[in-house]
Amino acid sequence: MNRFDFTPYRRTTVGFDRLFDLLERQARANAGDNYPPFNIERRGEDAYRITLAVAGFKPEELDITAQQNLLVIKGSKADLSDRQYLHLGIANRGFERRFELADFVRVDAADLADGLLTIDLVREVPEAMKPKKVLIGDQKTLTVVEGGDTAHAA
Repeated sequence: MNRFDFTPYRRTTVGFDRLFDLLERQARANAGDNYPPFNIERRGEDAYRITLAVAGFKPEELDITAQQNLLVIKGSKADLSDRQYLHLGIANRGFERRFELADFVRVDAADLADGLLTIDLVREVPEAMKPKKVLIGDQKTLTVVEGGDTAHAA
């Protein structure tokens, strides 16, 4: 198991505790089960898609919960103990998969087709959080700056 030691960085940075905790938590979580397999795709500047291979699951057996900065996907199968299998090679177990989301990322849509669960995510920064152009002097109008460029008043 790979373990990263963030102690030197924690000593010389302030306010990044959440980031280091997130990285350590992800390292521990990724050391375990890799079921079900998934892809994360960037579909645009502020659009993402998570695709999970959930063959054999019906929509009512899947639960998607979006909380602040966390997306939890759970799958639970009905008990099949009344069946007699000669060979059981298809994964038929429940799962829980967690994804940490950045600030202002929300779930836009979810769909299940051909054994693939797709979850579309969108990042929407509120107008109040976007950088504003600050004018000097009598001009009082503030305008949103496209592309993140900012001007500072002296």
